[in-house]
Amino acid sequence: MYKRKYKEKFPVIAICYDFDKTLSPKDMQAQGFIQDIGYDVNNFWEESNALATANDMDTNLAYMYKMVEKSQRNFRLDKKILADYGAKVELFPGVKTWFKRIRDYGKKHNIIIEHYIISSGLKEMIEGTVMAQEFEKIYASSFYFNDNGIAKWPAQAVNYTNKTQFLFRIEKGFLDINDPAVNDSIPEEKIRVPFRNIVYIGDSETDIPCMKLVNSYGGHSICVYNPQLSNMDKVIKLFTENRIKYFAPADYNENSKLDLLIKTIIDKTVAFEKLNQCYLNDKKILTTK
Repeated sequence: MYKRKYKEKFPVIAICYDFDKTLSPKDMQAQGFIQDIGYDVNNFWEESNALATANDMDTNLAYMYKMVEKSQRNFRLDKKILADYGAKVELFPGVKTWFKRIRDYGKKHNIIIEHYIISSGLKEMIEGTVMAQEFEKIYASSFYFNDNGIAKWPAQAVNYTNKTQFLFRIEKGFLDINDPAVNDSIPEEKIRVPFRNIVYIGDSETDIPCMKLVNSYGGHSICVYNPQLSNMDKVIKLFTENRIKYFAPADYNENSKLDLLIKTIIDKTVAFEKLNQCYLNDKKILTTK
């Protein structure tokens, strides 16, 4: 049975996050796993990307293949060990308290806040993080595990272009990745999370398709950057090319620029949804005459 959600009594805002360099300063695989299979981090990615190039291979499938291949000489690659690596992942300041705090702010204003991950990283690692339970759904690359619980093959590879499908699933409430109802036409008044109520937070060019899609339908795209690196080149490029609407340091603490920005989006949504409900009420009156 597919997991489906329908229009709520109160408006819903879906905040969607990339993971690596958005919630965490580094790639999740580079925070213990790559080192433990005997690689320098840069060498691993160079070898993985070379494999992809030589075989016209998706880069995410390539890195997952290398993980399976190289772990065989070192340890059992199962869900537990991947979750254990996920538990060690460093997070940006304020991330641990962010999700509940933003939900609580929305609740005070009769807005339902839902958090989603849309990442090319590994679902099994993200599920090991301290905030995994905060997400309504984690869309990320994942492994197929055999009867012995060992990772053998990619079950899902999420790249920068197919990330956009998950925004449509969130919009309609048809969250399961194999639910064909995502292609169904839904009347405006029954849309669960209109794109104007979707926020996408990412950090780089790999997030551009999602950012552009959200922008084009009236939503909010935010680029975050690591304030410790003092490099704004990526942010400037995305902003000047109209890929993003806003940018902020990856500081999730209360009263940070990002915190105040999200709260402002919630405040705007409160007013807009009241006006939109007036429109829908008037539309209903006319169509029932």
